[in-house]
Amino acid sequence: MDDSTPKLDEPDPPPSPRPPSYDGAATSIYRANADVLNQALQDIGMGRYQWQLFAVIGFGWASDNLWPIVTSLILVPISYEFNVAQPPLLTLAQNIGLLIGALFWGFSCDFFGRRWAFNLTIGITAVFGLAAAGSPTFAAVGVFAALWSVGVGGNLPVDSAIFLEFLPGSHQYLLTVLSVNWALAQLLANLVAWPLLGNLTCASAETCTRDNNMGWRYFLITMGGLALLMCIVRCLFFTLYESPKYLMGKGRNREAVTVVHEVARRNGKTSDLSLESLDELITLEDEQHAPRHGLSTSDQMRMLMEPLSLSHVRALFNTPLRAWSTGLMILIWTLIGLGFPLYNAFLPYLQQTRGVQFGDGSTYTTYRNSLIIAAVGVPGSLVGGAMVELPRLGRKGTLTFAAIATGTFLLASTTASTSEALLGWNCAYSFTSSLLYAVLYAYTPEMFETKDRGTGNALVSAANRVGGILAPIIAIFATVQTTSPVYVSGVLFLVAGFLVLLIPYETRGKSSL
Repeated sequence: MDDSTPKLDEPDPPPSPRPPSYDGAATSIYRANADVLNQALQDIGMGRYQWQLFAVIGFGWASDNLWPIVTSLILVPISYEFNVAQPPLLTLAQNIGLLIGALFWGFSCDFFGRRWAFNLTIGITAVFGLAAAGSPTFAAVGVFAALWSVGVGGNLPVDSAIFLEFLPGSHQYLLTVLSVNWALAQLLANLVAWPLLGNLTCASAETCTRDNNMGWRYFLITMGGLALLMCIVRCLFFTLYESPKYLMGKGRNREAVTVVHEVARRNGKTSDLSLESLDELITLEDEQHAPRHGLSTSDQMRMLMEPLSLSHVRALFNTPLRAWSTGLMILIWTLIGLGFPLYNAFLPYLQQTRGVQFGDGSTYTTYRNSLIIAAVGVPGSLVGGAMVELPRLGRKGTLTFAAIATGTFLLASTTASTSEALLGWNCAYSFTSSLLYAVLYAYTPEMFETKDRGTGNALVSAANRVGGILAPIIAIFATVQTTSPVYVSGVLFLVAGFLVLLIPYETRGKSSL
């Protein structure tokens, strides 16, 4: 199908003879126009186009969790085949790529449009995921993991922007519902890994060759092929129009209006939005001293950086109580962002090395257990959604319980003396950690005032990504051959849980701050 932005036959009329807008004035016009477009989409309502978008946007959410799980699952066979002294370096390369991808795609889609980024993120993941299957060295796998992660890192920033800009305000809760794709992606990855990695992986580094260790390569081909299929579905079987807000910001009001009417047509409705409803954006480029339509580069950069402006950061710390709660949330996100990948990324490795001690360290058992653990984690987010509304628990009580329980189960897993006991503790950890993230994503935005919510979310997300980069570095010094990463991770979750108790706000049943 043609995915180009629909255009009307006539050219845009000449701009009205109003003086050029500068700096804040241009931004004000943009926001006024954005309100008009939001209302137009709200009047159209949720329909066929948005539900189709909901389905293909789910590919991005799934990819965001799928590929870190892929890295975790191939860590053991890759370390065996290439006799790697420091397996966590692969996870470090992945997390660096994720950070670069989030920053690059998050900013670039505001300059080059959402449509290209929407297809390229999964396309890049597919290309480098498939290429990694032919890697001749561990260094090559690391490079390809970093490159596919650049694509993966852009999925949530780009896809969430696209979804919200086509979604009526009454249905923005669907952005939260999309997280179910995370759990399903983890289950899918382990389901595919069980027969491939479980049966086609060498038993130890001493006997490992490429010929008897092809499972991880077939696994990457399968996952890369799945990403390629997702990209093809997005490109050929769904018509993604450019975001009306992006078009309006570029001074292409006629195209923005036409997109809104096309969405209405696909939903079986009509829209009364007209070209006259939107004001012309006219700015003056300093270097050319000539008026142009759309936000100038400086205006775009100003709007992009506004959520991180000092005024918004200061607002998060403008009273002792607010400074205390903001600081706690940043610290909690850092601890969880460090503890979760420190353990989860090396779970298959830990399962296999501990399994050998129990006389059951076969790769088949390792990946079968990983599938069981992933399946147990799926209902965690659903249970969390119910617990946060209980009067005696609320957000704060549920988050405290989930974090402390997660840390406790991790520490308890070090006492396991059988393979079955280790599996049981890991299943309990999987359930409570899923519950933990479900509550954390709901509680955190409610902690910040509406006008400063973007800044608060950006700060805690950055802290979480930094924790993800630090995790493999710590694992290198601690070595994953011991239980040290498990102890460190367990303690981090326990500390995070007790810090939640110090937060002065409970947001259940209350309006946002």
